[in-house]
Amino acid sequence: MTTLYDVPADDLIEAVADRLAEEGAVEEPDWAAFTKTGNSRELPPEQDDFWQTRAASLLRKVADQGPIGVGSLQTEYGGAKQGSNRYKVRPASKTEASGKIIRTILTQLEDAGYVETADGEGRRVSGDGRALLDDVASEVLESLDRPELERYA
Repeated sequence: MTTLYDVPADDLIEAVADRLAEEGAVEEPDWAAFTKTGNSRELPPEQDDFWQTRAASLLRKVADQGPIGVGSLQTEYGGAKQGSNRYKVRPASKTEASGKIIRTILTQLEDAGYVETADGEGRRVSGDGRALLDDVASEVLESLDRPELERYA
């Protein structure tokens, strides 16, 4: 049986994002077009399918590292702060990603039944979420034409 660990992450995230868009499990709110994804960014994302891609990435990360909280996910999706130390000699400092975006997507994934709340521990993937990831991973593995991945088939 193929799992999410058997296929490249970028291919899996792209395929899960397409599946979430088909199902309508996650929908981009009106305010998302004007919101930066974190303090380290200067502009909002320009991708058309950013919301579905981030949702697929979050689902994979919760399945891989869960149970995991919003604070840890903010650190994972954060980046280097550019504003105050852009042209200075001191080292760049870290900043976290937007918690509102992460919480909203996790709530939508909970409503769809793919993620569940672990009391006091954060969020973890549900059985339906694991089944979705494994089904999509098997489809991705079949579509890949790479000899190094044939041992997993």
